[in-house]
Amino acid sequence: MILVESKRKKIEGLQKKYPNAIIADVTSKSNNALIKLSPLYPWGDIPVPYTPNMVATCVEAVWQGLKVFEKAGVDVETFKNNSMRRIKRTTKRFGKIRGHRRGVYGHVIFDYIEARKKIYIPSYRWMLENKALDIINRIREINHSHTIILLDYYTNCDVFNHTKPLSHAYLVKAYVEGLYPFEDVKEMITHHHYYCGRKLISWTTEETKYKEIKHDKKDPQLLIDFDF
Repeated sequence: MILVESKRKKIEGLQKKYPNAIIADVTSKSNNALIKLSPLYPWGDIPVPYTPNMVATCVEAVWQGLKVFEKAGVDVETFKNNSMRRIKRTTKRFGKIRGHRRGVYGHVIFDYIEARKKIYIPSYRWMLENKALDIINRIREINHSHTIILLDYYTNCDVFNHTKPLSHAYLVKAYVEGLYPFEDVKEMITHHHYYCGRKLISWTTEETKYKEIKHDKKDPQLLIDFDF
């Protein structure tokens, strides 16, 4: 079982609440390899949605760079920020947010939830599958025998809740467990069994497996399903 808790809570309290759980900090302040699951982590070469041949340093750079404000449009310079700092573009500086543009040169502007579904989540998924899959597989392995508490600054686990930022820790949980919006990471395999003796007996069993991830480095845009 995987749970999402606030990074702001005291570790002592979480340890008391979940005495046998593994507490894993997946924020940009993590002091171990799990920092690589942060949307701020500068992996590099993260495809910018709907914009072939353009990449960003991290998922958050994609999200912030495609924001459109009253006083500012798309900012391609944000895609180059690899410092894990000063990436957020704010209303205080640029005015009210109009939405997120459908690609650098697109004409459509997505509202918040649509942008979350078609920009942020697909970009984060691409990062998990193409940069951090070893970490995900390790979490899956540990999750067989331990409860895992993922720490995040945001704990909103509802993709359709527009009042709070979506927890990327929830997206890790969803990808590991095959929950919305990543139900398709698992597939059901049916096995047919036959016994030949005096009678012909047949039966089937079903097994759930994680799908094999295939990478195509030639065109990373093709690997992103923007329209789920």
